[in-house]
Amino acid sequence: MKRSRNRFGPINGRRPQAIRLQFAHPIAAVVRVAGTFNNWRPGATPMVPMGGGRWLKELVLAPGVYEYRFVVDGEWMPDPQAGDTVADPAGEMNSVLIVDGRKGCHRGR
Repeated sequence: MKRSRNRFGPINGRRPQAIRLQFAHPIAAVVRVAGTFNNWRPGATPMVPMGGGRWLKELVLAPGVYEYRFVVDGEWMPDPQAGDTVADPAGEMNSVLIVDGRKGCHRGR
């Protein structure tokens, strides 16, 4: 599955920010995150099971705008909590993560 390149990139002059992605799926066995921050390699960013179908991943990212998707038991899907999505070249929807070194981060607008 081909993904779009990072169209936005880091914003220079601001410090990397610790961010937390959370996801819930009642029967998922494996959840990973793939995005422009890891060259769309889901194996590079597995999420940690927290119990009760909750999953968590903490990342440190440079300020910028990133696209990402969750990979749940091999199925790619956008983040249902993301405030904004953008279509990739294949027409699939990617979630948007905005990291601002001054304010923290948020998912979408």
